[in-house]
Amino acid sequence: MTELFRYLHPSTDVPAGDIGVGGREIGYMYGQYKRLTNKHGEGVLTGKSMLFGGSPFRPEATGYGLIYITKIAVEKRLGRTLEGSCCAVSGSGNVAQFAAKKLMEFGAKVMTFSDSNGVLVFDDGMTEDDWDSIVEAKNVHRMRLRDIEDKVTGRYIPNESPWTLTDDTTPFHLAFPCATQNEIDGKGAELLLSKGVLGVFEGANLPTTIKGQEVFRSRPDVIYIPGKAANAGGVGVSGLEMAQNAQRLQWEPEEVDDKLQKMMGEIYTQMEAASGEGGTLEEGANRAGFLKVVQAMEELGWLY
Repeated sequence: MTELFRYLHPSTDVPAGDIGVGGREIGYMYGQYKRLTNKHGEGVLTGKSMLFGGSPFRPEATGYGLIYITKIAVEKRLGRTLEGSCCAVSGSGNVAQFAAKKLMEFGAKVMTFSDSNGVLVFDDGMTEDDWDSIVEAKNVHRMRLRDIEDKVTGRYIPNESPWTLTDDTTPFHLAFPCATQNEIDGKGAELLLSKGVLGVFEGANLPTTIKGQEVFRSRPDVIYIPGKAANAGGVGVSGLEMAQNAQRLQWEPEEVDDKLQKMMGEIYTQMEAASGEGGTLEEGANRAGFLKVVQAMEELGWLY
């Protein structure tokens, strides 16, 4: 931040957190920004604490938004609800935590959780007590999942991820890669299809390799929503945080959650409209994003 601060402004560049950069790190960076500039209440970082300009539901936004758009897609494309669905979730950070929480609220079963050392498999689905233990371990004590196997109902498998469990018979109806880039390769995608997966929804940025994407595209009956649409709730609520900073206001949590739900619904509508007759939601997401950028460039006079 000592070097970065000079390039930040609410109308220039507003960074947010990502892997390894959560609320704690954002707070430290914002504190240094305030020391250097003597400016307070500036919307130059998002994901801030509620104590100094943060937004309700910003920590939850990416994971909750992911499940909101999943719920719409599953209801419209598969004609079913999330209740009873067996869901594979990778990762154990912010996105995975709140995706799992919202899945459980909708009656789904969270079957897996992982970190870079291994995976927890919950044969009967994660419980609320399991979720509490994992969040405390990760957010407070900074522990690995292997260290809390005796505190949760899941069984720990080292050196594996949900996408490499070739000898495990745990069923997966829906998959949520929420860990990191390139975590689902071609073999992982084929494994998911062999387990009867009905949909893949990207909570991380680019979690599926090119080969993995090709495998999913070979099965147009399987829903595949890429991260540019599925995990947009995070950056969307970052925008809402900036709006609150500009107004010098802090909205009620219910208002932010309502706007997040509407935002994900609008994204789904745009995907579906752009997909065309018989098109996939992935095609719709790619087309809608591309067309929006092209239209803006034309109207700004940047494209001739």
